[in-house]
Order: sequence, then C-alpha cells, then structure tokens
Amino acid sequence: MAANSRFSMGLSIMTHLAYNAGQAMTSAQLAKSLGTNPVVVRRLLGHLREAGLVTCQTGKAGGCQVARTLGSISLFDIYAAVEGGTPFIIPRLPEHKSCAVSCKMKSILSSVLAEAERAIANSLNGIRLSDCVTEVEKSAAKPAR
Repeated sequence: MAANSRFSMGLSIMTHLAYNAGQAMTSAQLAKSLGTNPVVVRRLLGHLREAGLVTCQTGKAGGCQVARTLGSISLFDIYAAVEGGTPFIIPRLPEHKSCAVSCKMKSILSSVLAEAERAIANSLNGIRLSDCVTEVEKSAAKPAR
C-alpha cells in the first residue's frame, strides 16, 4: 500500500507561504524546496485555494500567499483541504454469511476508525499554522555549527 504525502506536502506549502509572508511564491519555487514537480504543487494549491486558505495570482508577477491570519488556520483545515475526506476506508467486500468474523468486521472497523478519525481531527485542530512558522523561526535563528 502506497503512503499518501498530500497532507505533509500541503503543510509544507502553507508553512513556506506563511514563513515568507508578504512575498508571493510560485509553484516552481515551492516545488524546488519540496523536491517535487511544480504540477504536483499546483494541484495542491488548487485545493488550498478552493478551501480559502491561499490566494493565487497568475501572470509574470504572480504567485501565492496565505489568505487568512496564521492563527486562524489549523492543521486540520489544511488536512481537510488537501485530503478531502476520511483517512480510513472500510473495504466494500461482501460478507461471507458463514463466517462470524466477516459478518462483524464492518461494524468493528466503523467504531474503531470513527474514534481514530476524531482523535486525528482533535489533534490537528489544536495546532495552528502560526505554531509551525514559530518552529521554523526558532530553528532559523540558531547559529550553524
């Protein structure tokens, strides 16, 4: 099963934009920092723009900036924008009526995964984009060894 990096890349994009506040950044600049293709960044920026988290200007002097105050953006806002759904999927496999495990598994998973999703949402809602920028600023202020 392949790992999904949309949230981590979305958070990196938002943190870059926030750290460089007042300076519009292009998808090429962001992609270089993330080590990915600008097309991937543009796709994620589209989701972030639709969620009202960034504004983007096209053209020669274009680029993207954070659209809201940093303290008003939670990591869950970013997660919801780029992931757009539940982190867990219950397989739509048919139940085998003669198997007790198969008949009960969907209800077990539904309960367990609903609690896990609440925990993820609560955790991500408690962290703000401003917290991420503060962490970057702390490390940037440290002298190089």
